[in-house]
Parts: sequence; structure tokens; C-alpha cells
Amino acid sequence: MSDSPGMRTRAARHVALTVALTATLVLLCCTGGIGAVLFSDDEPDSALFAAFGCGQDGPVDPDEAPRVGPYGPDQVANAAVIINVGAELSVSPRGWVVAVATAMQESALRNLGHLGDRNDHDSVGLFQQRPSQGWGTPEQLQDPAYSSQKFYQKLLTIDGWETMALTDAAQRVQVSAFPDAYAKHEPLATRIVNILTGGAARAVAGPDGLLRCAADGEVAASGWTRPVPGNVGSGFRTNSRPGHNGVDIAQPKGTLIRAASAGRVIVSRCDPDQYGRLDCDVDGSPSKGGCGWFVDILHADQVITRYCHMVKRPEVGEGDLVDAGQVIGEVGSSGNSSGPHLHYEIHLNGDRSSRGAVDPVPFMRERGAPLGESG
Repeated sequence: MSDSPGMRTRAARHVALTVALTATLVLLCCTGGIGAVLFSDDEPDSALFAAFGCGQDGPVDPDEAPRVGPYGPDQVANAAVIINVGAELSVSPRGWVVAVATAMQESALRNLGHLGDRNDHDSVGLFQQRPSQGWGTPEQLQDPAYSSQKFYQKLLTIDGWETMALTDAAQRVQVSAFPDAYAKHEPLATRIVNILTGGAARAVAGPDGLLRCAADGEVAASGWTRPVPGNVGSGFRTNSRPGHNGVDIAQPKGTLIRAASAGRVIVSRCDPDQYGRLDCDVDGSPSKGGCGWFVDILHADQVITRYCHMVKRPEVGEGDLVDAGQVIGEVGSSGNSSGPHLHYEIHLNGDRSSRGAVDPVPFMRERGAPLGESG
């Protein structure tokens, strides 16, 4: 990894979060208790923080960066510098995730010099910024701290960047020839930020600048938020309901339902009952079957969220792009429903069928937007 003389000094400013604290302190703001933690070989002790915490002020010392997935210590150390600079500039943790994901796409977190014939114009550094476009000199742009600062300065000029899709925010800064390429890096960028910061990708920055767990209606740095308040009633594939491919959250009719993350609406319609009837504008019953008025949204990494039993036609239509936290409909009791509630599902690998469904409770907890769990 290429380092400028001042990079280590700048990066070290936030290492008041000592290794001793990392080894001994566990934040419990999101869990209410401690359970067993399983670590992979490439994760440090600070993963204990990541399992339960909602963030600290900055990452571990870049000199102690671990391997994370395909990224070696030198590359993860560059991610640590990116995060430290964001913390210094008072950029919210969502910006750290956006910046790390962008550098993953542009340089694989390597501080690249000019690559000759293989170079994309005159691009250099972690973010492949171009001196000819006014980002700085080649020497400046190969200083990871300087190039990170320039990235954040441009990001902060974009209205609404914190709730828009990561790939859109990154593209507004980078103006890449491949505008959709950033999205695939969001999950691993989120993991890297969590490992280096004690779970900051699960956090939001409060008015005082301190990190805390996201509350109802707030979007965590991971880009996720709870679709409605309230506790989970009927859970995922319970013994009594093995075919229940989501969770139910009871709320009064008219409660606003929000998109859990930014994405594209792929379904917005009335789900017919088992007799093929489209009667979603009336209360349903367990005998009717179907989702009633419902919406499916496709997110980064081929994750799909589903929102069932809306009281009326959804506020969004197929093909619409939605931001995290955007209102997409209202709680109702249409379809296979015995009372007003949101039936909420998570599907992986772009699979809308029951085969792709996973339990939303641990999925949302990991992203800093925990669903209320009944005691």
C-alpha cells in the first residue's frame, strides 16, 4: 500500500478507540443481551463489536487491519483511512459505506498509480480520480487521505444522498461509464465498515454527532430501515405455520409503510385469492388467500422485500425507483388477513418464490434496522 507521510497521522486521530476497549467493551443498544458469537478466521476481535454494537467514532488502526473476504490487510487498511477521513469531516456513517463501496469498484481498495496503456485516461488512486478533471495532482490523488477527502466533499453537495441508492450516490460523484457497477459492493462494504468501527453501518449520527442505533423511521448507514413500527407477532415458518414465509407486524389501518431500502419496484398490484377474485379494496379473511394489495422491491445484491395486505392501491407502481424510507403504501387487511397488519418478507438471489425466502428478523437486525421482537 502506498502511504503519504501524513496519512498515518491523520488516520491515527481516531484511534483513541483503543485495542483494549475493542477487546473488552460490548455495546448492547440493539440486542438487550449477549449471545454466542461465531468468528471466521479473517475477522478480528473487533467483530465482537460488530455483532452487537452500533458504532464508534472511527476504525481500528490501519496498521492492524485484518483480511476481510477477498481483501487483504493492505486493502482493508485503505478502507480504514477512508472511514477515518469521513469521521474527521463529520460525514455520517452512510457516507463511509458509500465511499468504501466506490473504492472497491474503482480500485479494489488499492492505491493505484498510473497504469500506462491499461489506465483509464489519467485516473489514479483509490477512487481513480483524474487530475485533468480538477481532482488534484497525481501525487495528491495517490494520498488515500486526500483522495478520500475529495470524494466526500463532492458527495456532500448531492441533495438526498443519504437515502438514495448507493449506486446512484456513487455515480453522482464519479460519473462513471458503468453507473450500476457500485451496487454489488454494498453488502461487503457494509461488512467492512462494521468490522472496523464496531458496527457503525448499523448506526445513525445523532444531532450531537455521536453514533447510535437507528430508531423507527431512521435509515441506518447500511441503507436499511424498519418498514413499520411495532413488534413481530406471527413469525417466520413457525411450527404452527410452516408455510408462513415472512413475519407479521400488527399496526392500525392507515399506518404508513416505508421502503426498507432503496430499490426498484418490480411488483405493485392486487393479488387474487385462490378463486382468482381481485377484491383487494375490502377486508380479507384467512379463507381468501393471497397478499391483497402488495409491493415487491428489488434491492442491491438481488435482495427482494415484499409488503402485503395494504389497505388500498400502493403509492408506487412497477418500475418506480424508491429511496429508503419512502412511503409506498398503508397498512390494511386485504387478502389472506384476519386483521390489520403488515406481512413482510425478505427474499435472496432475486428469487420471489418461497425458495428464496429467509427470516426477516435476523436479516434486518444485521442491517441495523431490527424489527420489534416480542418477548
